[in-house]
Amino acid sequence: MIQKFPAQFLYFIIAIFVLNILQAATTELIFDEAYYWYYASDLAWGYFDHPPMVAFLISLGSSFLEGELGIRLLSCLMGVGTLMILWLLIDDPKKKDYIPHFFILLLSMTLVHAYGFLLLPDTPLLFFTALFLLIYKQFIKVPSFLISLLLGVVMAALMYSKYHAFLVILFVLLSNLKLLKNKFAWLAVLISLLCYLPHFLWLYDNDFVSIKYHLFERPNRPYEFFDFSLGYFLNLLAIFGLCFPWIYHALLKSRGKDLFNRAMLFVSYGILLFFFLSSFQRRVQTQWIIVICIPVAVLTYQFILHNANSRKWIVRLGLANIAILLFLRIGLVYEPLFPVVYETHGNKTWVGKITSQIGDIPVVFENSYRMAPMFAYYSGNPSYSLNNVWYRENQYSIDESEENMRGKKVLYVSKYLKAGDMSFTMPDSTLLYGVYMTPFESFRKLKTTVSFPLEEINDSTLSFSVYNPYSFDVPIHTLKFGLCLLDRYKRVIKIVPIEAQPKDMSQKSVAPLASEEFTCKRPTMSLENVGYIKIVISENSLRWGLNGEKLKVD
Repeated sequence: MIQKFPAQFLYFIIAIFVLNILQAATTELIFDEAYYWYYASDLAWGYFDHPPMVAFLISLGSSFLEGELGIRLLSCLMGVGTLMILWLLIDDPKKKDYIPHFFILLLSMTLVHAYGFLLLPDTPLLFFTALFLLIYKQFIKVPSFLISLLLGVVMAALMYSKYHAFLVILFVLLSNLKLLKNKFAWLAVLISLLCYLPHFLWLYDNDFVSIKYHLFERPNRPYEFFDFSLGYFLNLLAIFGLCFPWIYHALLKSRGKDLFNRAMLFVSYGILLFFFLSSFQRRVQTQWIIVICIPVAVLTYQFILHNANSRKWIVRLGLANIAILLFLRIGLVYEPLFPVVYETHGNKTWVGKITSQIGDIPVVFENSYRMAPMFAYYSGNPSYSLNNVWYRENQYSIDESEENMRGKKVLYVSKYLKAGDMSFTMPDSTLLYGVYMTPFESFRKLKTTVSFPLEEINDSTLSFSVYNPYSFDVPIHTLKFGLCLLDRYKRVIKIVPIEAQPKDMSQKSVAPLASEEFTCKRPTMSLENVGYIKIVISENSLRWGLNGEKLKVD
């Protein structure tokens, strides 16, 4: 295998690997990495926001090395691994004459730099997309049991990386519908499903929480052309930097001369079209389309091998892009060089300001699944994100982290506090306060279900149920209830407090793993512009939680 790579190619690979290792070791974590590190502290077959691949990779790397480099070790390996696989995807004999051009093209792509050392779900997504296409290329030539086995395992790895990896598989299938009659293709699908079975079981055990979130619960707002659709096109320019005119020109000029190139085109155009249509519903994030870098890189490099003018401009603009990106990479470590305060700046500092005042006391961050794991990583103290109705659910909503806080003295940090027992300043100059709570007691996993039919919403008496998933009684006197009104984008309009009583007035608590029925008088309110309603709970005077199942009004 190593003979397939010229010596000059390997020199580039070694230099990039060393650069990424140095960057990984000297750059503080970004918030998402800290969140995925938190995933890895309790390995499972699934997590609230993503499949488990990112957690497995962090855990594996951390078993070899400590600190940020341990977390990112597999990212550095996969980064150069992706480049090597891309080289193997190109059959043109002229490629050996233009090795520097290959690296200039790839390293001019903004997020290829980032995912060469940051360990995020897109890191394995890029690697396994490239590997999937390499195996598929061999599958087209000579399908066999072994190739089907490899293809099935890699398809599962793709789906374990990120859910929208399904689009890569789908568009490859659409590029070659004869696969539907191929027994080896069906064998690959069967193997993939068997490998993915543990995650299916996790989803079932967790009420398909990840699927519900991504399809139905992600934050949204009314359509805005400039932020949604125009923002999507700006993302398309950003991922390729200054080279974007020549890269998209190469894509437009590329033809599906064989099944493999046809697959490259289907994946590229399919993902571009899918997220363009999605932009009419929600804002498309740049990393969602990063996977097109794999097929587009192959098609562009194949094109510039035979087009001197495009090759010349890719080199010129690519080198300028690389210079800018390398400057910014230095700025990730050395803050004065970066144009804005970024996530890699000052995390150890603000964490140190807190721990210098509280010692080893656990910290509860309200509405921040970002700050909670960052604090835990750099301090070693337990932390928890207490999510309220104005935020969203996350991994802290479904794991056991709440139990680690229960009954203890904690520091409670919230942006809603205007004063407190201590304060600290974030790198962006945001001043936050914390107050001590002794003992801390939250019941964020209580679930409410509206019992009345929609047509009875105007009746004088409403009813709902509260389910207690805990292994202990929850005292009713610690609970307050509110009717939450949301617009059609599921954004909170307001919360109307309600006086609710258990139907059985003798009940003083909600029993473990049981539901209790409550009734209340219908509050005076207007349902104008209301799209959904739900019942929310404030326990022990904490802000309203994310308890209720939504009932659609219009």
